[in-house]
Formats: sequence, structure tokens, C-alpha cells
Amino acid sequence: MKRIFEFLSQLKTNNNREWFQANKPRFDELHKIYADIVSQLIDGISTFDKEITGLDAKNCIFRIYRDVRFSNDKSPYKTHFGAFITATGVRTSSGGGYYFHIEPGNSILCGGSWHPAPHILKQLRKDIYDNIDEFIAIIEDKKFKSLYGSLEGEMLKKIPEGFPKNIPQKHADILKHKNFTLYCDKPDSFFDTENWIEKVVEEFKILYPFNKFLNYTIGEFYRKTI
Repeated sequence: MKRIFEFLSQLKTNNNREWFQANKPRFDELHKIYADIVSQLIDGISTFDKEITGLDAKNCIFRIYRDVRFSNDKSPYKTHFGAFITATGVRTSSGGGYYFHIEPGNSILCGGSWHPAPHILKQLRKDIYDNIDEFIAIIEDKKFKSLYGSLEGEMLKKIPEGFPKNIPQKHADILKHKNFTLYCDKPDSFFDTENWIEKVVEEFKILYPFNKFLNYTIGEFYRKTI
């Protein structure tokens, strides 16, 4: 991990094609190490989330190359390694999953569904509303909340159409979310211990009830398209 952090730190300072091509063999070696780590995480997560069993790490890992077509920042490379482990096996899916992000000074563990398609988001909100006590029990579980905090991301200013306007404020705030994601920061020192992979698996296990709730709905859409 120390070598991965060193590479990413240097890439941030030298985010250009000339430097990257000169260091491509080094990137390839470290990327394989990261892929092996993701494989170990998949194996670990599979012990409690059977839907993850058999995933290929390469299908979970995001490319290092940035899409700069619509960005003012034309830096060609990401300065992190990221992987999204989800039951659909597609890293860009709406499915609830486990995101593993390595970046010097900004590593995170994240879970849930990010930017679900509009028709999925609509159904998610309905199912959360219909089962609001169950959902709140999951996100306000003491162990869960102490690690992952509260829901993150963009919110609507008003309660979405189709829901009563006089519902409790706590319920309304949940339904206003455009994403259903949570995360926890990890300092670089977290990865110095020998058993840090096991610790990540344990902390992802705490996310499982949250992802399971979301995927009960999201999974129906994917099963219908198979």
C-alpha cells in the first residue's frame, strides 16, 4: 500500500501523459496489486453477501483515465484507485454495493446506490416510504451510524411528487435524497496494519443490511432486463 500511495502522490504532482507513460510499467504492477486486493475483498464480502460471489475484480475496478470531455479540469488521469463491488457485477450500475477508494489523504469506504436511474430512484423512494421504520432502523443503528454517519449527496428542496406533504420531517429529508449513499474516511495509517483487509471486510459487513434493503428494489429491475 505504501508503494501505491507513493505512486498516486507522484501522479497528482505529475498528471501528464509524458510522466505516466514513463511510469506505465510501475502503474501496471501496482494496478495488479490493487486488483488482487479487490479480489480478496470480494471473497471476504461473499461470506455475508452471497450475491457478490464469483465477481471478477477487473469488472469492478474503474479506469485510471479521466473523461475530460465536459470538464474544465483537463488532467488526463485520476489520482486514486477505485472499485465498486456490486451484485450486478457492473461498476457503473445503480445497484447498492461497496465502494473502495484509495487516495493519499482521502481514502474512503462507501456503500449504497449512487445516481440511480430516474425510474429506479422513484421506486426506491416508494419502497423506503412504505417501509420507513425498517429503513430508519438500519441507518440509525448505533454501530452503523457511528461508522458511516448520515446519508450523503444532493437533495431536492421539496418532498418529491406523489408523497404526502405532512409527513414527519425526518421522513421527508430521507425521501429528498437523489442518492442513497454513506461513507467513512480512512487515514493513510489505517492501511499500515497487517490485517487491514479483514477490517475493511468487517466494516463493509456493517453496510450489508443497507445494501440489501436497496437491492431488494433495484434487483427487480435488473432481473427483468436479463
